[in-house]
Amino acid sequence: MIRLFQITRKENYLSLITLIVRLTIAALMIGHGLPKLNTLLAGGVIEFPDPLGVGSTFSLGLAVFAEIICSFLLAIGLATRLASIPLIVTMLIAVFVVHAADAIDVKEMGILYLLIYLFLLAAGSGKFSIDNLISKKDRY
Repeated sequence: MIRLFQITRKENYLSLITLIVRLTIAALMIGHGLPKLNTLLAGGVIEFPDPLGVGSTFSLGLAVFAEIICSFLLAIGLATRLASIPLIVTMLIAVFVVHAADAIDVKEMGILYLLIYLFLLAAGSGKFSIDNLISKKDRY
């Protein structure tokens, strides 16, 4: 019972949980990005929100970059903090611009993704990542 209230961190446990979060959130977001990639590659008329005023095709390309490329980087733990930034921006736009007038139940998933990406921005990739391998090489 006392272990439930300990505030000390166990680095391996935290890194394992971070790995699980990275892999899971990356797989889920890639699942959202693949249909967008298919739309982008299909070559037809692009009907996608343009909240930044840069054109629907470019907006879709930015979403595909964040949801597929950045999610892949999160999964392998490479440039995790940097890769989380486009995903944070994408979720901010989805929640507060595209779905601004929608009910909370429509925004809920975007908010949850946003919170996880904020966590990864703050926590980094953990011990089980390419980031960690690179930082070990820099120490010697």
